[in-house]
Amino acid sequence: MPNKKSKKNRPAPEVSDEDSDPHTNRRRARKGKKNAQLAQEPIATSQKLATAPISANKGVSMFEGAHHFRTESLNITMVNPPPLSEGFDGQDFGWKLLVTKISPNALHNSSARYDPPKCDEGTRVGLLKELMTRITNRRNPRRLLCMTGPAGSGKSALQQTIAERCEELDILGSAYFFATADTTRNTVSAIVPTIAYQLGSHNPVLKQAIDAVVAKDTVIFDKSLRVQMDTLIVRPLRHLQESESLDIATLPYVILIDGLDECKGEERQTELLTVIRDCLLADNLPFYVLIASRPEWAIRSALEQGGHLRSVAIHIDLSDYYAGADMRHYLRTRFEVLTSRTGNPTWFTEDDIQTLVNAGSGQFVYVSTVYAWISERRGSPAQRLRIVLSWASQPGETARPFDALDRLYINILLNAKIAYESVDMHSGRDFLLIFNIHHTNTSEGLLKDVYSNHQLSRSAVTQCLDLESDSLEILISDLHSLVSIRTPDAFSPNSYLHIHHKSFSDFLNSETRAKDFFVSRSRIYEHLIKCSLHRILRSSDSYIVSDTIFYLAPLWTSATVPLNLDDEIIDFTQRGGWQKMDSSAGFFSSNSESHKLLKVLEGIQERKPEVFQEMKMYFEKWECEFDKTLAAYER
Repeated sequence: MPNKKSKKNRPAPEVSDEDSDPHTNRRRARKGKKNAQLAQEPIATSQKLATAPISANKGVSMFEGAHHFRTESLNITMVNPPPLSEGFDGQDFGWKLLVTKISPNALHNSSARYDPPKCDEGTRVGLLKELMTRITNRRNPRRLLCMTGPAGSGKSALQQTIAERCEELDILGSAYFFATADTTRNTVSAIVPTIAYQLGSHNPVLKQAIDAVVAKDTVIFDKSLRVQMDTLIVRPLRHLQESESLDIATLPYVILIDGLDECKGEERQTELLTVIRDCLLADNLPFYVLIASRPEWAIRSALEQGGHLRSVAIHIDLSDYYAGADMRHYLRTRFEVLTSRTGNPTWFTEDDIQTLVNAGSGQFVYVSTVYAWISERRGSPAQRLRIVLSWASQPGETARPFDALDRLYINILLNAKIAYESVDMHSGRDFLLIFNIHHTNTSEGLLKDVYSNHQLSRSAVTQCLDLESDSLEILISDLHSLVSIRTPDAFSPNSYLHIHHKSFSDFLNSETRAKDFFVSRSRIYEHLIKCSLHRILRSSDSYIVSDTIFYLAPLWTSATVPLNLDDEIIDFTQRGGWQKMDSSAGFFSSNSESHKLLKVLEGIQERKPEVFQEMKMYFEKWECEFDKTLAAYER
């Protein structure tokens, strides 16, 4: 039995931005609630238990996928799921359902993309003029423009600028910005509903037509991209055109898609390109589509000789457009603004600017990151400029494409590391390891095949690391030129580490580029698990122990690389760690999770058979208890 604390001595529930985090909800659900209340509060019960799939051949089961729990005299009232239309009135039902399927974060004016990169006035003048001329030429037979370029070449800034200019001209039909680290816009699942939403928002007649088709087919969002595009956009437009209810020539016609390479799955990228070609570029539709992407496989193979977009698309390769003059203009105008802080109008020279432009090798991200670091309020712009100039490539040095950018990233990280680790209270903490744990959680997720978004909440990472609640803010206090913390909003309920540019993630994930600043996945998972085991042993609070256990098995089994944790497992066992987990209601969420973890731990059997047998004893006990609970529930 877990330790029972008197109600008045129990710690108050943590108030944070992590309300959607499952372990927080679980703690709140169990705190102070009696089992008898659960039968009278079916909604609370359904929130406490994981919303697992219902098995048709094994009876109803809501425990599948749920996380560790213990039940005593549990009474459960089954509640039928509400009808799909609940929460919507009869009017505009289809449209309201559509709105729940879009990605607001992907819009060009979304709060999630606050202060997005865009072209400065006086920069990219020729290229923007060329792009806008092509876009506004309605007689152009090619209505697909694909803009490719390497990391940091300014693709997103160009797309944002074009989106805003098209909006001013009232010709922007839709804009969608993919982002690797944002789970609401790193797949194709929301793109068609979002495009349909934006197009319908421009025209009430089209909005009504989309509303009608969704109301008629409420599972449309689970169908293929082609069916979605045809049902939500193509057929409504054709019907309105044939009935003369809408002059589609008056509809805003520009559709922008940015960061195709940041959409998960090359096959899905290819599928999207094919659907765009076959549906949006149909002869009787007005759309002009502009896609920006790194030259990755999906778009590269589509545009090369014999590719399926070769004959229908205009291809602009940003590598062919030297951006040196624009980069000089960018730095000059910004450095002039900083002059008031330095008190010296000659604190920079044209030679300084040219040195930085040369180091950037056409990568706008280099000069923008240089400026962000130089202009940070914590330092002197003039002093930081001298430091950056010392990092730049020396005359005559042959540099690889990312050498200067990598050197910039390394030196910013080094300065932040020295500042962080010089503080007494941070003694013994590894700055790069802790930062890379947060970065990995943001960029790809620490959990594999456990939760749909694969990410731990920020507070969960902090708890696993056994650090202070504000530790992330302190950690990145000298890294604001590279990262920031995004606060929760209606669509992203958890705060999270935001990476300003994907090229920084690419750098951190490449051992050849990051060199001594690279942190392997094995070190990341080993450190998280060690901290969790130590936290279980050290804490006398059964609630803290239980919350730590909640992520222990998922983290352990998510590691796709071998881990060296034998000594920690032996120490944990000899100090009664498994017994403490058992007394804290600490068994795992399912027998499959238990089996998977025990399989991972089998390696210790040969070295310490008695340790393995003790672990196995507790695992078998928990599996038996889980089976009994499940059987009683299904009866």
